[in-house]
Amino acid sequence: MYLLHSLEGVFLYSLRSGSIEPIGKSRLAVELISQLSKDCFRLRFCVADLVRVVSKKTLFRWFSAKQCALPTPKMTENGLGHREKVLNMNTMNPNVKRVEYAVRGPIVQRAVQIEKELKEGVKKPFSEVIKANIGDAHAMGQKPITFFRQVVALCAYPDLLEDNKFPDDAKNRARRILQSCGGGSLGAYSASTGIEVIRQDVARYIEKRDGGIPSNPDNIYLSTGASDAIVTMLKLLTSGEGKTRSGVMISIPQYPLYSAALAELAAVQISYYLDEDKCWGLDVSELRRAVEAAREHCKPRALCIINPGNPTGQVQSRQCIEDVIRFAAEERLFLMADEVYQDNVYAEGCQFHSFKKVLFEMGPEYSNTVELASFHSTSKCYMGECGFRGGYMEVINMDPQVKLQLTKLVSVRLCPPIPGQVLLDLVVNPPRPDEPSYATFIKERTANLEILAEKAKLTEQIFNTVSGIRCNPVQGAMYTFPRLTLPEKAIAAAKEKGQAPDMFYCMKLLEETGICLVPGSGFGQRDGTHHFRMTILPATEKLKIVLENIRAFHKRFTEEFS
Repeated sequence: MYLLHSLEGVFLYSLRSGSIEPIGKSRLAVELISQLSKDCFRLRFCVADLVRVVSKKTLFRWFSAKQCALPTPKMTENGLGHREKVLNMNTMNPNVKRVEYAVRGPIVQRAVQIEKELKEGVKKPFSEVIKANIGDAHAMGQKPITFFRQVVALCAYPDLLEDNKFPDDAKNRARRILQSCGGGSLGAYSASTGIEVIRQDVARYIEKRDGGIPSNPDNIYLSTGASDAIVTMLKLLTSGEGKTRSGVMISIPQYPLYSAALAELAAVQISYYLDEDKCWGLDVSELRRAVEAAREHCKPRALCIINPGNPTGQVQSRQCIEDVIRFAAEERLFLMADEVYQDNVYAEGCQFHSFKKVLFEMGPEYSNTVELASFHSTSKCYMGECGFRGGYMEVINMDPQVKLQLTKLVSVRLCPPIPGQVLLDLVVNPPRPDEPSYATFIKERTANLEILAEKAKLTEQIFNTVSGIRCNPVQGAMYTFPRLTLPEKAIAAAKEKGQAPDMFYCMKLLEETGICLVPGSGFGQRDGTHHFRMTILPATEKLKIVLENIRAFHKRFTEEFS
């Protein structure tokens, strides 16, 4: 029998018969458990929830004589009785358990362990771990833009405004920003949508980028990186149950933020495949196939496009963008344009076209009706300021009532980080030609983009010399996504380990070379194909070493499993 304690009293529970018999009310419960705590088990009242007893007679005999004839319960290390956690794998949000994010998955976790082992003196066939798994420019050695850091420093420590080491344009910019901050300090909250003058600067930047097409600051929402804004929009878009659940179309391969967010929100992922044989091109016929198939089990509501592409590095043509907009209009889909790599275009003949610009140039039939949210960030392009977590979202043709709900939703998180907002302002409003910092800014910006273009070409060339690796041109963004041809024995060995073949390949690569990549299976890919994603951000000389080591490893791997 068991003694059960609850707020309503004390009860005896018979395991054999399943009966429950009350033996006391709340006061008796307190007295009984307190007595047990003091004289017998030394348990705290709050954890004495379950005590086994021999019988009801034994219980009352003990209680009257203040003697314990009861078996000692299971004790924890701190001397307290065992109690099941309130939050456990059975009670936690089941949607969270479905979330996967390969960019920081098992291989990256193993890479961190290996780094610790190297520091502890464990012998490895390499001296360092090279994390080519993520687009973190500064972690790979890229230097920050001088003007950006000067203004941020001045804003963070205004006493530096008296220092003659800083140029006048940086000081003027810092004063303007600080005047817009509460109390003249970066430590104050801003409006939930962001600092007003920065939103105005973002709107002017968009107008200039798009050839004069108007941008309204009221449609601009500053965010904690682009990721925060993307997830916020997905929250607005997801609703329903069963076959009425919202479906969101995402490309395969895709950036895992999208699949992870949809899993957390219990929305339906509608996958459409990019065409690897056409440099990861997007074909509207594939969009139609995907949306028709999805209607059987959800309500398609949104279409997400990443341009330039992550992880695939393609740049969409203007014609492709027009076709996508027409498709979205026909199918009444909300368009989400992830454009965080808009300055990262390298291939000859390729050009970035913003979805907003193309939408408005297609005329009122589309510009007045198609709903669009576009996203940009401080983390990519030539600046690579990932840690500042700055970004923005512009919404077009959004229902006014929904827009109020969007503002309410972002208000829950108070505001984006103020230093990130400052950095974003500098990205959209850099030094002008008549200002003292302009020459240095242009030199640094141009150098960063030219180096990335050289590394994109280098990566493609070296990978395509390796038998069993095929690499499309890296037209833009910061990654390559080459296709692997793996021996059947390697695929079988991976299956025995319960791993995807490219996961098996990348883990073995990490253990033997210290190079950390992300398997293509973490981004999605057509059945029977295998890939990995690698950033092109390492310094040129280190990138050459990485590419040569991958080439040598691939040869060894193929020979081992042939």
